[in-house]
Amino acid sequence: MISIRLPDGSSRNYDQPVTAAQVASSIGHGLAKAAIAAKVDGKLVDIAHLIDRDAEVAIVTERDADGIDVIRHSAAHLLAYAVKELFPEAQVTIGPVIENGFYYDFAYKRPFTPADLAAIEQKMAELAKKDEPVVREVWKRDDAVKFFESIGEKYKAEIIASIPANEDISLYREGGFIDLCRGPHVPSSGKLKVFKLTKVAGAYWRGDQANEQLQRIYGTAWGRKEDQDAYLKMLEEAERRDHRKLGKELDLFHFQEEAPGLVFWHPKGWVIWQAVEQYMRAVYRDNGYHEVRAPQILDRSLWEKSGHWDKYRENMFTTESENRYYALKPMNCPGHVQIYNANLHSYRELPLRYGEFGACHRNESSGSLHGLMRVRGFTQDDGHIFCTEDQILDECVAYTALLQKVYRDFGVEQVFYKVSTRPAVRIGSDAIWDKAEAALVEAMRRSQVEFEMAPGEGAFYGPKIDYRLKDSIGREWQCGTMQLDFLMPERLGAEYVAEDNSRKTPVMLHRVIIGSMERFLGILIENYAGAMPSWLAPVQVVVACISEHQAAYAEDVAQTLQKQGFRAESDLRNEKINYKIRALSLQKIPYILVVGDKEKQANTVSVRARGGADLGVIPLSEFAQRLKLDVEQRHNVASAV
Repeated sequence: MISIRLPDGSSRNYDQPVTAAQVASSIGHGLAKAAIAAKVDGKLVDIAHLIDRDAEVAIVTERDADGIDVIRHSAAHLLAYAVKELFPEAQVTIGPVIENGFYYDFAYKRPFTPADLAAIEQKMAELAKKDEPVVREVWKRDDAVKFFESIGEKYKAEIIASIPANEDISLYREGGFIDLCRGPHVPSSGKLKVFKLTKVAGAYWRGDQANEQLQRIYGTAWGRKEDQDAYLKMLEEAERRDHRKLGKELDLFHFQEEAPGLVFWHPKGWVIWQAVEQYMRAVYRDNGYHEVRAPQILDRSLWEKSGHWDKYRENMFTTESENRYYALKPMNCPGHVQIYNANLHSYRELPLRYGEFGACHRNESSGSLHGLMRVRGFTQDDGHIFCTEDQILDECVAYTALLQKVYRDFGVEQVFYKVSTRPAVRIGSDAIWDKAEAALVEAMRRSQVEFEMAPGEGAFYGPKIDYRLKDSIGREWQCGTMQLDFLMPERLGAEYVAEDNSRKTPVMLHRVIIGSMERFLGILIENYAGAMPSWLAPVQVVVACISEHQAAYAEDVAQTLQKQGFRAESDLRNEKINYKIRALSLQKIPYILVVGDKEKQANTVSVRARGGADLGVIPLSEFAQRLKLDVEQRHNVASAV
């Protein structure tokens, strides 16, 4: 007798081993029809999986997150199947599930074109309609290697050859296509009804630039068409908001080959940067932080003591001078410990909070660089708090409240929280990790927020809380973090004099709110589609004259606003006013002030808000007060974004 316990707490008994599909059928015809996989004792398996012992079983459908992953994994195989049907000489490599979709890498003699992509997607639809069974087969490793070599799939043969010889491997067959995979997969290709190929990009075999270049075809797949339609609409909106395109259109920044992964900031872009930095500097000042500055280059020995050299060496830029080896700092924490260590501290001084707009460099691969979102040189709003164990909870709770306030000021209302625990490769004892992880979980509870756990995703020196914000089109970005570290202060010799005059090691809290300034500005540009709130806009107001007769008045109005601290300019071009308004609107200026003879005589301005709203003719002093409130309240005027 086999007892199957279901998610609702009920149990079903069977006289002999049963498949997960049979369990679904015994529950109901509707569930059996919708089933695409199952979870047996927490492990995701094919719906054809045989259950031969007592177990907890959950049937997985397209409505479940696990079900969507199975659909996407199966769609990747369907993609490879279609490519082999259309381009028999193409070789298949790997095809994993990624966020919101999947990809598959191929080796082929020429680049795939947009027409090829359309043909491949059409072939996928044709194959799906055949509703061919997707069947798992178990092979001996060496037999599988010989098979894939015999059909000319050298990449697949190489992957299989890297698996230990004594291990059997699983292959999945559908129609005339067979592929290496752990699974699980949908029971038949007909379960794949909603998918779309999105783009082709380059990739290197095994992710190594020294290897041959492959072609990566990306796609997305969903259980319901309306979900895919919403996702594709979001992709279109994201493309329209691409910060790289807007950076060029709005003259904010640029990149060039002579400085890969490094940003050339233009005057308007630097205004936005300074607005964010000065805001964060006030956050430091108002919340008990002391701003510091540590060197850019530190001796290798310090990185060895901190543990970064062993764990992070491949991402560090290094140099040498007079037979000494140095590294350009990839993070600020060891430098802040040195500032702390320069003086002997009492427990009465703790918590001691340091903040730095620290410029860091990391040797990211060229293939991973992506505009402002992934760079080699970046600046963090980096802070480190030295405190006692008794102060950890209060500091973490206060930090979370501060982060929430900062995000609200930048127009972000939704924040998601995740506690990441010890990774497999780490330093420190389990007892220390137990204590640190418990403290962060309790801090989240005291902050009265919902949070998820992420086992194994902590830093090598301690657990952390990650804070993800949601932007205006529904994308999530991980920016803020709070990392609890019992170990680095000890490794670098940090101490304080305790109440009993003994020497103790402080706890170190690593924290950023916005994280990389570059990345955060990229997020803001895309969130607002370049139409920045008045307090962040590079130019807050432009005064445009109708004709040259009002040029002097327009210039006086602009100068008056400049003297009041506003970023104001005048447009005195000899162009029609409608042309000026259109051109200025494309620059996403929050306010355009139009002045003609009537405005000049009455010392007034005609106000147009971004998005085309006509606010009428008002005295200049009244407009200045309106703009002042916009800036102080960090309000975003109406915008056609």
